[in-house]
Amino acid sequence: MNPTGTAKITSAYNLPCGSIIHTVGPTVSGKLTEAHCLQLENCYKACLEAATENNIKSVALCCISTGVFGFPQESAAEIAVRTVREFLQEHDNEVIFNVFRQADFEIYDKLLR
Repeated sequence: MNPTGTAKITSAYNLPCGSIIHTVGPTVSGKLTEAHCLQLENCYKACLEAATENNIKSVALCCISTGVFGFPQESAAEIAVRTVREFLQEHDNEVIFNVFRQADFEIYDKLLR
């Protein structure tokens, strides 16, 4: 298993895309710490770097570590949006935030306006 905050790219097999980028996000049980936040930021950076290294220009990112992994949705979204915005200052990739729940959609919608 890969360490938290790293990413690995594999074939997409039968999925309708070229590759899948896997990452291990932090699990938050109890109080959210700065270490959790840094680990989550590293997850997004590692995924974006893996995409760049493999000439992938379009990436869909999910809400890493939220849900059963306990990372607070609002904090996770703030980290995701900030990290992606910083990355896009130097790269011309397309990044899509793929959310499952309406609550996540509303958080990202607010942050991206």
